Parts: sequence; C-alpha cells; structure tokens
Amino acid sequence: MARESLFESVPNFSEGSRADVIAAIASAASKAFVLDVDADADHNRVVMSLAGVRQRLIDGLLPAIAEAAGRIDLREHRGVHPRVGAADVVPIVPLGETPIDACREVAHEVGERVWEELRLPVFFYGHGEAHTLADIRAGRVQPALGGPDPHPTAGAVCVGARRALVAFNVMLYETDIIAARALARSLRESTDGLRGVQALAFELPGRRVQLSMNLFRIDETTPADVLAQLARRGVPLGPEQVVGLCPAVAASGAADGRLLEGRLARAAAADGAARCEQVGGEEHIALSARLRAEADELGRLPADEDAILAGAERAAALIRVLDAAGVVDTEVDAMLAAAALGLRAAISPATESIYRARVDALDARLA
Repeated sequence: MARESLFESVPNFSEGSRADVIAAIASAASKAFVLDVDADADHNRVVMSLAGVRQRLIDGLLPAIAEAAGRIDLREHRGVHPRVGAADVVPIVPLGETPIDACREVAHEVGERVWEELRLPVFFYGHGEAHTLADIRAGRVQPALGGPDPHPTAGAVCVGARRALVAFNVMLYETDIIAARALARSLRESTDGLRGVQALAFELPGRRVQLSMNLFRIDETTPADVLAQLARRGVPLGPEQVVGLCPAVAASGAADGRLLEGRLARAAAADGAARCEQVGGEEHIALSARLRAEADELGRLPADEDAILAGAERAAALIRVLDAAGVVDTEVDAMLAAAALGLRAAISPATESIYRARVDALDARLA
C-alpha cells in the first residue's frame, strides 16, 4: 500500500540572536511538525526543520513566514550570511518516496500564497526552475511574483524544491580570510572542485574564520569526504558543525543528535503519546509515558552505525506499537516508515555482516 506523501521544509529566517523572535517564529510554525530550531548569532540566522503532509506543512510555513516578516526589519539586520529576505529561503524537500515534482508543486503553492496573502515578492529557484539562489542573490533575476522592488522591511522570499542536503561548517585554524576564500572557491563544484559542494568563507567576530558549505549531492560527497580532502591538503581544522539536521546516510560525528530520521521518529512518537493521553485509561497513559521517553532518546540518536541500526529497529517497531494502540494515522505511519528506511539506508555492508540476523529481520519488517 502506497504511503502518504511526506515533505520537509528547511526555512532560513534572518534572525539568530533575539530568542523571543526565534521562539515566536517557531511557535507560528507549530501546525507542522517542528523537528529542529538551530540559531546562529554570528550569521544572524535561524534554520528550522519542519515536516508533514502537504497541507500540514503549508499550514506551518505561512504563519511562520508572516511572523518573520512582521518581526524582522532588514534595514537593521547585521550578519555575515547573504540574504534577500526576513524569511529568506524556503526549500521544500521530499521525504520517503515523495517525488521531487510534488515538492515543486508545494513550493509554487507556498509562493503564490505568500504573494497573495502577505504581499511579499517571491523568487522561485531549484528543481524545475530557470534560476539558482546564486542568481537571485547576485541581483540577476526579477521576482516571479510581485516586485520588482523588495518589501521595504521584509525583503523577498525564495521558495523552491530541492533534494536533501547537508549544511556543514568547519572552523579553520591558521588560515586568514583571503586564503579561506581561495580554499572555498577551490572546493566548489562550479569551479571543478568536489561534486555537489557549494562553499563560502566567512570571517566571524574575534577574527575566527569559517568554511561554510552546502553538500547537495550527498550520495557523492559527504562531510567525511570533505574532511578527507582538507586533510590531504594539510588544512588545520577546528570544530565541525552540522547546521539543521542531517540525513543518516551522510552523517559524520558532527551529526550526533541531529539525524533527520531520528527527529522524524521523535515527532511521530510524541504525536502517539499525545493521542494516548487523549484516549485516556491506564494502559494508554502508561504507553504515553513510554512513548515520550522513546521520543526523547530517538531525538538524540548518535550518528554511529550501531545506534543508527537500533534507531531503525525502534522506528519500525513503533509503527506496530502505535497501530496496536489505535493511535496511528497515515501521516505518522509515513513519518516512521521514512525514518526507519532512511536509517536502514545508512547501514554499511560491514555493519550488515556483523548484525546479519538483525538486519534481515528489519528488512522483513519494512518490506
């Protein structure tokens, strides 16, 4: 039986310092499943990860964009990251078996409603579009909706469909900003560097230098591949950072507790717990407590393969647990299936050979 189409959105808002504003935007998004809120004061930017079926996602995105537009004044904005709007970038990403073309349909619905209801100019980028974010930020493109001038305080909104990526930052030691920019340029796919890498260098307060990357072909280039390349070049490296969430298949140690699939399973388990509380009764209340504990652990899932395999087993088991309790719907079922399958995809052949019986049982459960 085909499962319901499931989507993720990773909106980037131009506020990374004011906790009250960040909390208000996240609260406004709460009709969707809010998987993560990751703020960065140096970039003055917050990355949120939302998930749900089409209508739930849209119902979360539009109020969040409106809240950001009402609270963020770009005339007063300071931060190292380039931007065109208060609700700067709103990508729509497929989860599970959802086709990328369906994401483009959602992106266009979101963009049209942003213009019609909020009167914010909209650029479309990504899958199926003629322009990239780089084109938009360089001023080479007019808005597809509204404009040509941006909103005086909230700017414009970039909406588009794309596949999953990893936003990955590394601090550089003993490297000045000029050398860091040359390094970033050499790593980019567009300049014959690594496949699927977009890279910028930023000088942060305190003369710290950061290499900031989007890895958009994670089946070809992962954070581990980038680190190996930098090590071969002898670049002195500092702390690593995953911004937002990371698909398990591309996870490195920096993604501990930040696995996309772990957060999907957490949201599903928490939803099941809330439904159990609504049903009431001794058994459902006891199950609710167990589900909340499970949600907490899944949300903090480490990025090592033993933990990832266990996480896949737990997500798959939750489908049956929630079904037996009568508290699962098609959306939560799709979330748990996407979580389990995504975690399963991250298990290497070497780990499979060690845990053959467990992997075979998991595959049978997911078939």
